[in-house]
Amino acid sequence: MRGLAAGNWKMNGTGESLSEIKALLDAAPSPECDILICPPATLLSRMAALAEGTVLKIGGQDCHAAGSGAHTGDISAAMLVDAGASHVILGHSERRANHGETDAQVAEKITAAQAAGLTTILCVGETEAERDAGRALEVIGGQIDSSLPDDVDAARLVVAYEPVWAIGTGRTPTPDQISEVHDALRARLSDRLGTGQIRLLYGGSVKPSNAAEIFALHNVNGALVGGASLKADDFAGIIAALEAAS
Repeated sequence: MRGLAAGNWKMNGTGESLSEIKALLDAAPSPECDILICPPATLLSRMAALAEGTVLKIGGQDCHAAGSGAHTGDISAAMLVDAGASHVILGHSERRANHGETDAQVAEKITAAQAAGLTTILCVGETEAERDAGRALEVIGGQIDSSLPDDVDAARLVVAYEPVWAIGTGRTPTPDQISEVHDALRARLSDRLGTGQIRLLYGGSVKPSNAAEIFALHNVNGALVGGASLKADDFAGIIAALEAAS
């Protein structure tokens, strides 16, 4: 499978940050992998304009399950498409923790996003307490079972494993821990959806210095990158590592 380097800018970036996109495109004009940036909503349309005609794809960080309505501050899937997005991140642990999102709500969002034509990146991952209790695979398997709607389009689905305890902490799981989860994800998704062609991303303190080791692992098809995607040089280093592993 073709690798995917996806950047999640989270609540970071203003108009001045768009210079990093120009630098990234100069550094990786025609990579041997797919590149995606998911900026804050205020930058979506401007970043999409910069990316037009290039290898860079643009995505949203969330969407509402409803197509429209009295949902102050929310963004529908159709609005993301209108702004130039082709992808959307759903079920990120920060949304689950900070906004109380449930698996059922995530499943509704996936249905809405795919109906609008978006490729969905479903995030799953365990907390430190769940990992220490030996429940990581149980928790992640439950998230897969409950967050995927029955009518999910596997051709427009990406799954990202992000251990909650590794996001933004500088800590990463061991290669064996990552492999164990990704192998389990591949088996579960193959059983559920009948295909082994869903790209599996690892996320959680990915940076140029550890990217090559992570991408060398079985069933790791790319990364969902947080802080390191904000700077063109850092993200270009991760992209180069993914190209080398492809």
